[in-house]
Amino acid sequence: MAEVDMKKSQGGTVDRGLYLLFTLVVVGLGWIIAAVNTGISYVALGTDLIPIVTGLLGCAVFALALRLLHCAWWLAFLSFLPAVLVLVGSVQYAPESTLDERGVRETVRISADSGSTHRFTLTGRSGELKQTLDYDGDHPQWKVGDRVEVISDPKGVVPLEAASDVDPDGQFAALVTGVAGWTGMALLAGRRGFVRRRAGRRPAFEDFD
Repeated sequence: MAEVDMKKSQGGTVDRGLYLLFTLVVVGLGWIIAAVNTGISYVALGTDLIPIVTGLLGCAVFALALRLLHCAWWLAFLSFLPAVLVLVGSVQYAPESTLDERGVRETVRISADSGSTHRFTLTGRSGELKQTLDYDGDHPQWKVGDRVEVISDPKGVVPLEAASDVDPDGQFAALVTGVAGWTGMALLAGRRGFVRRRAGRRPAFEDFD
């Protein structure tokens, strides 16, 4: 009985409505971060580094907000799993949807490979293309002599891509899936955080429970 009384005395008074509002704010924050970073990707078309940096910052902000809501760290760390989908989707959706909407499709032949950097020179009906088909990796799926369908931006803003790699619907699905994951985590964090605070459990930052 004494132990029960002690636990009650350690508890805190937490307004349920206010905590629900806090939870919804964190949910909205996740949606805003995803939407804003997608918008930044549109504004910075052709420069992936900018939305990558802002996306990483946004993911870190959401993780910290989740930590404050949950009053523990483990959900904040788990939030980086859907954050990968949010980051990839928000960065890649804009250029791929732009290519899909206004890009020019053309079947070309690979006439040269720069070597270790794999910058493939392409030859189309009107001769050699100004843009190359770039592959960042050690084992490209193409080789000299292959024919491949590519999509190029007539404005030259978005880099040329192989048509098979342009999938805006897939990027949008990844973005929505990541945000849905954030939403579920925020709702769980709100419920658990409310219980923890009502019980007076306010761990220090080094508490990972």
